[in-house]
Amino acid sequence: MKRILLFFYLMTFPLIISYAQEVHLDNGIVKRSIDISDGHISTVAYRLEGCEKDFVRQGSPEFRFVADDVAYTGKDAWTDIQKRDTASADGGRGVVLSFRNPGGDMAVELAYMTYQSLPVVSKSLTVVNTGSDDMKIEAVDVEDIVTYLDPIESWTLRQYGRYKTLGTYVGNWDDPLVVVHDNRDSRGIAIGNEAIGVLKRTSVFVDGRSMTAGVTRPEQDYPFRRWLGPGERWTSPEVFTVLYSGTRDPYAVVNTAVADYVRRHMGIRIEELPQKPMFVYNTWHPFMRNIDEKMIYGLADAASECGVEEFVIDDGWQLNVNSPLDRTEHMGDWVIDRKKFPNGLKPVFDYIKSLGMKPGLWISLATADPSSIAYDEHPEWFVKGPDGHLTDLHNQEAFSRTACMGTDWYDYIKGTILRLHQEYGLAYVKLDLAILASAYVYSVERAGCYATDHPFHRDREESFDVIYERCMKLFDELHEQAPDLFIDCTFETAGKFQLMDYGIAKHAEGDWLSNVVDPLPVGSLRIRNLAWGRTPAIPATSLVIGNLSMEENDRMLNFKSLTGTLPIMLGDPRKLTPEERAEYKSWMTWLKGLEDRHGYMSFRQDVPGFGEPQEGCWDAFCRINTDTFSGGLVGVFNQGSVEKSRLVTIPYLAPDATYEVRQGFSGTIVAVMTGKELAEKGFEVFLDESYDGDLFEITVSGN
Repeated sequence: MKRILLFFYLMTFPLIISYAQEVHLDNGIVKRSIDISDGHISTVAYRLEGCEKDFVRQGSPEFRFVADDVAYTGKDAWTDIQKRDTASADGGRGVVLSFRNPGGDMAVELAYMTYQSLPVVSKSLTVVNTGSDDMKIEAVDVEDIVTYLDPIESWTLRQYGRYKTLGTYVGNWDDPLVVVHDNRDSRGIAIGNEAIGVLKRTSVFVDGRSMTAGVTRPEQDYPFRRWLGPGERWTSPEVFTVLYSGTRDPYAVVNTAVADYVRRHMGIRIEELPQKPMFVYNTWHPFMRNIDEKMIYGLADAASECGVEEFVIDDGWQLNVNSPLDRTEHMGDWVIDRKKFPNGLKPVFDYIKSLGMKPGLWISLATADPSSIAYDEHPEWFVKGPDGHLTDLHNQEAFSRTACMGTDWYDYIKGTILRLHQEYGLAYVKLDLAILASAYVYSVERAGCYATDHPFHRDREESFDVIYERCMKLFDELHEQAPDLFIDCTFETAGKFQLMDYGIAKHAEGDWLSNVVDPLPVGSLRIRNLAWGRTPAIPATSLVIGNLSMEENDRMLNFKSLTGTLPIMLGDPRKLTPEERAEYKSWMTWLKGLEDRHGYMSFRQDVPGFGEPQEGCWDAFCRINTDTFSGGLVGVFNQGSVEKSRLVTIPYLAPDATYEVRQGFSGTIVAVMTGKELAEKGFEVFLDESYDGDLFEITVSGN
């Protein structure tokens, strides 16, 4: 692998250096100098150690927000500027700058953090209302820098840092990561935005020279707003920037420094699990709501024989107390349908656990039918639409209604989930349907809550931030009382098609990303395409992609494709023969061994020479442990190409160590090479079928 400036890994971690008029953040790899003279706050230099060229011009605004319709930046006159060193539990070291406006009714804090061995600076902004009147905060850019990168010569990699565009760019909910790469200078800046869902805004070269990251503005479809009463404070989502130089490949920074920062320092929930899920089964497709106790017992027997570890019962297990007989959807009261489950869920869950699997349930996080007691007794808990009437944000024609997280519904649904956990041993919860914006309703007016009497938000604009914030707070409180609960926050709850981001990943272990039901050759391709399009920026194991079936003829290609994320399958495993179930079990036993040896589920990287999965091409991924360099998983696929073989190189290993490349669970050794040879020469993969794939383990020789 090229040893570029980005990847200098040092053993020391220099101090934050503060002088009377400036602050220098310097970890030996990246240095950011902030001028605080004359009442102004501005980055005057931001560079990599050993690199002559700076990345940021003097006089950058540093931050930007609007308070009570007045715009503020670091270039304004501020008073009482203070600085103090800070540190984080994960080894980060940084500085906090605090200051006030001349009027004395507002205090601001900027918190910067650096991390050992990484060219990263993370940043957040806090606004405190120190006045006697309410304050309105809008249009927040946590980062606002003027860059030396050339707007004409640069690519912007948008949408999870994957797709190239030129010129001015204003990002949206699909931009937790944007990379700006200057082709002429072979360097660039990656910008990470941890704002949640539809509230993200990252811009590049809007004025021909600036880069910003923060939350949406009042003129946008989903505007951010926060009201602060006297003494109240609001802290922004974090933003991080990563500098790199010396490479013509803008994806290199995502595969290395960005992924390392996210895994080690962001606090991603999936990384906090002592043991990650390896194989999940869900009942939704093809059964939909047509499930019952007898069926679940049969499905559980078959799934366990395939090596499944989590068994999730989807929609259809529940009723409302007064559910009408002519309806199939029943949400709000979350009582068990005793016609389908005459003995309740506890014996079903106990049986699932007796087979060595963890039981899970589908629950709509914020939807209730008018037939439910929850709706009947508390209509004040529900979202109001633009006409002032209660509405369903998920589907405007729906019989049901959406509850607002800015009300006491929050406590009700939290209590429901905890009751299911405590009484039945619920270990996996799939939380579904819209809470704020719908993936299926194309009118932006039908998003957010227009109520002005809900206790936690004053108006529709504030509801966007409050609903997301309280949803994530709910996840955190569930984890406090149920530490072993796996929370799957679906893209429908997130609010847009196939949406996953850092803000969600910090609070929920997984995200049900899509519903793919297509047979060969489309289904497995779509799975790999969805995974490629979000990784390695987003942790691969947090991506839960349904609905490929276990019993289809192309089941093994489906399964192998899913090993690039968190493998979840649906369908009817009862239709599998004993030999077919044993085949699944063999692959799962092999993968669990890989996880034990390499911890590969925490990693995913691109394979050089293989791009976006598409028809007529080969594609590949690797999941190499770049902390231990012990090895990991490699997946290689032929999607209708006329080629029968491809050379595979892996640049993420220790150059001098000797590795074996082993084919699948058979363990057949196909190559023995040093890490340097695997990076420069590689090994050849043969796939005779036009639609096929294979999995390999790379491991240090002798393991």
